[in-house]
Amino acid sequence: MAEVLVYVDHVDGAVRKPTLELLTLARRIGDPVAVALGAGAADTAAVLAEHGAVKVLTDDAAEYADYLVVPKVEALQAAYEAVSPAAVLIPSSAEGKEIGARLALRIGSGIITDAIDLEAGDAGPVATQSVFAAAFTTKSRVAKGTPVITVKPNSAAVEAAPAAGAVEALSVSFSDKATGTKVTGRTPRESTGRPELTEAAIVVSGGRGVNGAENFAVIEALADSLGAAVGASRAAVDAGWYPHTNQVGQTGKSVSPQLYVAAGISGAIQHRAGMQTSKTIVAINKDAEAPIFDLVDYGVVGDLFDVVPQLTDEVKTRKG
Repeated sequence: MAEVLVYVDHVDGAVRKPTLELLTLARRIGDPVAVALGAGAADTAAVLAEHGAVKVLTDDAAEYADYLVVPKVEALQAAYEAVSPAAVLIPSSAEGKEIGARLALRIGSGIITDAIDLEAGDAGPVATQSVFAAAFTTKSRVAKGTPVITVKPNSAAVEAAPAAGAVEALSVSFSDKATGTKVTGRTPRESTGRPELTEAAIVVSGGRGVNGAENFAVIEALADSLGAAVGASRAAVDAGWYPHTNQVGQTGKSVSPQLYVAAGISGAIQHRAGMQTSKTIVAINKDAEAPIFDLVDYGVVGDLFDVVPQLTDEVKTRKG
């Protein structure tokens, strides 16, 4: 079978879940070849092999941490030239989409972003996307060059499929462009103990109807009872009620969890663009005409301050 490059998103050797999902999708169209870069790259091999990587290309050069995305682009370009893959798969984060776009330009190929599914096709891989606030589902393929495809987290179930996972050093020669923008400092984000928003299986979001920063405690309580991440609409973020890092929407983060709970969110197109691919959507809003109800699987018309605490208590009771 043809080989498929999979860019590995990891932190000091700890592989993040979206990469394991990519390996599941990559096996549909070929043999996954993982590309792990930076500190701890070699430590990713065992997990990657367990999930289907036939080969793991690694390079732990300091440039990947010291500079912005260009060193990673050049490493993927080197892997592309060494492997001649049928496709390149990258997690669909802000950084991932920038890496993908730069790589596609360098290798003269087309790019598909925010795919939610992937399948083999006679003329190359076919990617599924959900567009225009989930009003349409499209299937697309790249017509020129090797497809570069970014895939949204939670688009596929993680499946173990043990493979060889042979580790090979990736030879990368960095250009002057790779070291043009240096990282001068980093500030660790405070941990809340909750899942990462874009990777969470469950997300509970609050909007304008929460009516104040202090009232987000109601949203957080439900999220914690479900083991969920907390999101917020743009209206809530702009009002200063919740950090921008938790914003879900067109100008925030895109999420695709198994369950999305929207409390006090009207469902403006800007918000829907960031959560429309969620598998199951539940809305709580006292306005029965709120646009969010056109999108949901289950809707509750009621005051979130009555409904959400009762839901939290019921979840805790059922969990024993």
